[in-house]
Amino acid sequence: MTLTATPTSPTLTDTTIRRLALGMSTGALLWSALSFTYGFQPTTNLGWMLTDLGGLAFQAGLMCLLALMIRTQATGTSKVARVMLQVERVLLVPAMTWSLLHAVLPDQRDAGWLAILDIFWPLSMLGMFVIGVKVAFAGRWRGLARVWPVVAESWAVVSIPSMGILGPEVGNLVGATHLLIGYTTLGLIIAFRPELVRTES
Repeated sequence: MTLTATPTSPTLTDTTIRRLALGMSTGALLWSALSFTYGFQPTTNLGWMLTDLGGLAFQAGLMCLLALMIRTQATGTSKVARVMLQVERVLLVPAMTWSLLHAVLPDQRDAGWLAILDIFWPLSMLGMFVIGVKVAFAGRWRGLARVWPVVAESWAVVSIPSMGILGPEVGNLVGATHLLIGYTTLGLIIAFRPELVRTES
């Protein structure tokens, strides 16, 4: 059986594109604001709860971005290009589950079973980096929308090492600022220029 590319949905209006893009921007902006306030390793239960929920909002924003990428076939039209977006969705689900449970179950934050879910946080972020590179090479998105996913989705490869090399204080500033420059800005680029992500089947 031959697999053919699924055409871009005709119902993908500018309004839908903007809604998904702003969903991503909002989640990234919220997590960034909370990270500036509490850091990525808070010292209080309230700080942990709020930053975890901010992280969950960010992950929901990533789901918005993935929905837009899937509907525009941003990574390409091949089977592998389309499957990688679905795999990333699968990786995000346990990562989101960790964010929620880590926020609402403070007495379980050091539990081994929760640590297993935590593994999916870095895995999902590395997956987003691979997707960002693929979007740039595929060239189906245009202009800044083509190159900015690499900027946005380099969050893990920039922020996590900076925390280890530069220390938590500087690392927190790098990570929170990167969210603004990367994902928040990417969402605004797409929201203001939705035609950049429109593709022909």
